[in-house]
Amino acid sequence: MTYFLGMDGGGTKTAFVLLDGNGTVVAEDRQPSSYYFGSESGIDLVEQVLRAGVGAVVAAAGIRVEDLAFAFLAVPGYGEASADVAHLDAMPARVLGHDRYLCGNDMLSGWAGSLAGRDGINVVAGTGSVAYGERGDRTHRTGGWSELFGDEGSAYWVAVQGLNAFSRMADGREPRTALHGAVREALKVVDDLDVIGVVVDRWQGDRSRIAGLARVVTATAAAGDARALRIVRAAAAELAALVTTTATALGHGPQDEVAVSWSGGLFNAPVVRSEFEEALRRSPFRLKLVTPQHGPELGGALYAVRAARARGVVV
Repeated sequence: MTYFLGMDGGGTKTAFVLLDGNGTVVAEDRQPSSYYFGSESGIDLVEQVLRAGVGAVVAAAGIRVEDLAFAFLAVPGYGEASADVAHLDAMPARVLGHDRYLCGNDMLSGWAGSLAGRDGINVVAGTGSVAYGERGDRTHRTGGWSELFGDEGSAYWVAVQGLNAFSRMADGREPRTALHGAVREALKVVDDLDVIGVVVDRWQGDRSRIAGLARVVTATAAAGDARALRIVRAAAAELAALVTTTATALGHGPQDEVAVSWSGGLFNAPVVRSEFEEALRRSPFRLKLVTPQHGPELGGALYAVRAARARGVVV
């Protein structure tokens, strides 16, 4: 039997999926985030997570690492620090013991899963945000510039906008709405200023924990809070802009129908999907919203099959 391994890394978790030659999922595993930027372990974090995940799935499937026909390893941040690429590309050989693998950015697993490897654009709104599209031999990425000066429309971005609104409400610079109380309740604070102590001191500004507060904003928006809804609508507009820019770069014209799908935890909120769909309607392109066919976890394994075929590996 032939086996294909996909790894989908992210800012919150890293998923491993093992497919057999019939396209059946035979093993899965979850590991912590493999986002190494700012990690205490540095780039070595990726190898640690990879070694643990690969060991778990091959053990669960009862096979050996050398039985893997091909692997695709989607690494968050891949390609965003040129000096690291050679190190990342060489790393899997130490774990797999062979060179039948390909490394790439995690946007690829999101695209491959949501659109099943077909032409179109996928927009990711997880801890960060990015759009990636393919049209024939043309590919393009938009966004994904980190939480410090980019990632607009992401869960982290939504959470920060929510915290900013909270601070303004606490000061009296904005009228208080239900969002103010929702943030206090989520962080379990009595005094508003204690939010600083939680987020900055106790959490040490951890991007994953901050991004989790996006659920407070989306839930409050869904309940009818106008201020929270403004944040969600702004996020949807930013995500739609990623799509429109990608469609332009791929050379689409106004008459082309372009498949658009999504991945990432922020889209789990129906209010986000609804506002995103509404924002896409204002695009100059004919954008057809497509429900994701698979998640990015399976997308990594599907991309491994695609890469294996491109390299002449028997599938």
